[in-house]
Amino acid sequence: MAAATKVPEVRDITRVERIGAHSHIRGLGLDDALQPRQVAQGLVGQLASRRAAGVILEMIKDGHIAGRAVLIAGQPGTGKTAIAMGIAQSLGQDTPFTALAGSEIFSLEMSKTEALSQAFRKAIGIRIKEETEIIEGEVVEIQIDRPATGTGTKVGKLTLKTTDMETIYDLGNKMIESLVKEKVQAGDVITIDKATGKISKLGRSFTRARDYDAMGAQTQFVQCPEGELQKRKEVVHTVSLQEIDVINSRTQGFLALFSGDTGEIKSEVREQINAKVYEWREEGKAEIIPGVLFIDEVHMLDMECFSFLNRALESDLSPVLIMATNRGITRIRGTNYQSPHGIPIDLLDRLLIIATSPYTEKETRQILKIRCEEEDVEMSEEAHTVLTRIGMETSLRYAIQLISTAGLVCRKRKGTEVQVEDIRRVYSLFLDETRSSQYMKEYQDSFLFNETQSLQMDTS
Repeated sequence: MAAATKVPEVRDITRVERIGAHSHIRGLGLDDALQPRQVAQGLVGQLASRRAAGVILEMIKDGHIAGRAVLIAGQPGTGKTAIAMGIAQSLGQDTPFTALAGSEIFSLEMSKTEALSQAFRKAIGIRIKEETEIIEGEVVEIQIDRPATGTGTKVGKLTLKTTDMETIYDLGNKMIESLVKEKVQAGDVITIDKATGKISKLGRSFTRARDYDAMGAQTQFVQCPEGELQKRKEVVHTVSLQEIDVINSRTQGFLALFSGDTGEIKSEVREQINAKVYEWREEGKAEIIPGVLFIDEVHMLDMECFSFLNRALESDLSPVLIMATNRGITRIRGTNYQSPHGIPIDLLDRLLIIATSPYTEKETRQILKIRCEEEDVEMSEEAHTVLTRIGMETSLRYAIQLISTAGLVCRKRKGTEVQVEDIRRVYSLFLDETRSSQYMKEYQDSFLFNETQSLQMDTS
């Protein structure tokens, strides 16, 4: 009997993605009329808050307003940061969104106002338009002549055509290397930037669709370009004001963008850049995009920061400011004055306040189901019920933390879905805030009792 041929195991290579606290959020979950759905795009409940956030979102998308400030206030674990992340996801890639925590600005490397200034400038985008000359056509033939000795300069000819004309271009060594690198061959539709020499492949010509060539599934077929080979094309670049500041503030500014060592930037540099941006806008070369700056735990800021925010919001180059806090009446940091949310009254007058409310049991259960899907954990209905009850009695965040740990316990016993026993196991291993405080109190009481007993024995 012939020996069985062993087939090697083939494993799929999948992209590994980290699962964050809000990675399940895809948007605000609103319809075209800005009416929130009960469960949509990862958000559950908070209908009034999400509708208010949708109005703010439309204001931001219009791009004609600046200096508006919003405060999202509510108890811990009621979805304040989730709503801000939903706004960020709904805005897309074109609108700048900068997020930071209130404690991030306290650094020894730069002042608090400088850190806030840089955050403000990151949240303002500049869409710069410029015209560039390109050569666009279908490759008819490429001829490359290599020296017989193997060393020396390569020369060649490139024949390009459109529906109206055909031209032969002489190639230098640099262009030959670019063509070889991009794997350009006859039948490809390409563009060549005359200023930089960059070559881009747009796809294969439809005239070559019936060729018996080995092509991948990703091969894209395009029409042969029309008109002249040389064209003027408008190119749009989107950068933030902070990036322009860093590049112009030092000789090696471009490298500082990658290292993150931006340092303090002089106000004179910013004023010159602002003047240039206004000039570009008047000439139609640039467009200002007011983005969003999100400051979480805003009660951590002090009076100096709040005073700076008051002034910064009055500037024309100001983003939409969204803040979040879980404090009620509390002391303003750095003072003895108490104020709602730990924010001075004069700044509160500028804010549109969105309130969040605690989740109901049904909403908590739905959120836990969404997190189970995000973390790829199968859970039985009974385990869901127990986990929901734990979330209502302790906190939603604690219940979410138990999902992945219960999944690990389930895999350890080689189960397919998390059962009630797995939830009970991790519930006994990891304490919530109430049980931890009770444990520490009992430990402290027993410690004091033992100390008292030993003192009494010493005195006797």
